[in-house]
Amino acid sequence: MGIFDKMFGGGENESNNQSKVNWRPLTDISEVEVAEMESQQQLVAILKHSTRCGISRMVLRQFENSYDLPEDAEVKLYFLDLLSHRDISNEIADRFKVRHESPQLIILQQKQVVHHSSHQDIDVNNIKEFL
Repeated sequence: MGIFDKMFGGGENESNNQSKVNWRPLTDISEVEVAEMESQQQLVAILKHSTRCGISRMVLRQFENSYDLPEDAEVKLYFLDLLSHRDISNEIADRFKVRHESPQLIILQQKQVVHHSSHQDIDVNNIKEFL
């Protein structure tokens, strides 16, 4: 394992790590509309992540390690693997008028983007502000 793998984590074992975040994989383009509709009833957050990017992996790890929302928090968390689903990322950018970045956190409330951030600006506190 190289120094960058130690700093940013190895990509191959990434899926073996247990996360305390209840991610819902975003794997079908029709789920974007579902997420938009769900945002009328509860907060929806979408994390766009590149599995080949060390920075994205570091941001994901920091987010998950600092995640401290209770299980009954009124938020639905979606996880988008950009490399597998670039079409979904493009749909999100078009539908919500938010320029694509990676990694990126987009928060929806009442079918509107109320927050978006990327890279080191992604933080669980971004979600807490809207709960």
